[in-house]
Amino acid sequence: MSEHPALALTRALIERASVTPEDGQCQAIIGERLARIGFRIEPMAFGEGPERVQNLWARRGTGAPLLCFAGHTDVVPTGPLEQWHSDPFVPTIRDGRLYGRGAADMKSSLAAMVVACEEFVARRPDHGGSIAFLLTSDEEGVAVNGTVRVCDVLRARGEALDFCVVGEPTAVNAVGDMIKNGRRGSMSGRLTVRGVQGHIAYPHLARNPIHLVAPALAELARTEWDRGNTYFQPTSWQVSNIHGGTGATNIIPGTVVIDFNFRFSPESTIDGLKQRVHALLDAHGLDYELAWSVSGKPFMTPRGALVDALAASVRAVTGIETELSTSGGTSDGRFIADICREVAELGPVNASIHKIDEHIALDAIPALKDIYLGVLERLLGS
Repeated sequence: MSEHPALALTRALIERASVTPEDGQCQAIIGERLARIGFRIEPMAFGEGPERVQNLWARRGTGAPLLCFAGHTDVVPTGPLEQWHSDPFVPTIRDGRLYGRGAADMKSSLAAMVVACEEFVARRPDHGGSIAFLLTSDEEGVAVNGTVRVCDVLRARGEALDFCVVGEPTAVNAVGDMIKNGRRGSMSGRLTVRGVQGHIAYPHLARNPIHLVAPALAELARTEWDRGNTYFQPTSWQVSNIHGGTGATNIIPGTVVIDFNFRFSPESTIDGLKQRVHALLDAHGLDYELAWSVSGKPFMTPRGALVDALAASVRAVTGIETELSTSGGTSDGRFIADICREVAELGPVNASIHKIDEHIALDAIPALKDIYLGVLERLLGS
């Protein structure tokens, strides 16, 4: 019995050790397959030296609507190799699963998308609208020379997307049980609070910045920033790191540095959150500096043509009534949403992503292919 073509392509991609920002020639493999069925292949590389990132824009057709499949060919590092039960870059099948780095995040999605397009074009060579692929090798890294740069190019030449399916692993228990129709925004802050360094036995001659900032941190932690809405959880604020002290046990530190992050809903704004934090810190009388960085704005696609097509395709293939969610981390959908009116994410079960022995169930790969094929049929098949 021959191997399913989407499984074969997934294995070929996993064999490429494309640890971010490396692509490992994955995009060349995909581009060659797409070129055979009439896609115009446009590699785009940005950055210099070790920060250089390979991207791919491929398009078939010139008409509207334009349905884009998006994703990333880079993967996270493997972690301790001795803890893997098989080489992470040797795709291995055991117990009904395919193991390897990128099996779930997200080389199986990419393979399923490619094979779905091959079948769709063979069936409908004169299909309506256009199909595109937007691939990057910078999603798992700093994400500055990847999808965001390609979107800048597309925007500059007026090449807008109508629909985009991102192949991120969104499922909880089975393929299709959850669609991400939006994501929260992400904003980080680095707070430096200054005190006065001194001997720990003479606290009256020093000012401990950790003690000074502690009440403000407690107030930030219990603050209700908003209550979310129908689609979004309430905005959350979390400390990720605290750096203070010299390493000695008898010195009161002169400064403390706190890293924190907001995951915010559209009910809050970037400027509004900043203003509230500064007002709270000022009220506590702190001597501080605060540097901000925004890695993504919130976006959301309500029920419409794309979400309905995905949900109907999931139902037809799996029998599942899918759930819409905006939970979880950020994705490159945050960049694509600036040039695309409807963006949604659907991919494999995410339980093993970024972990030792990352895997995907073998039967999930053809199911993914059939779901993507169903979306093509529903949006471009008429």
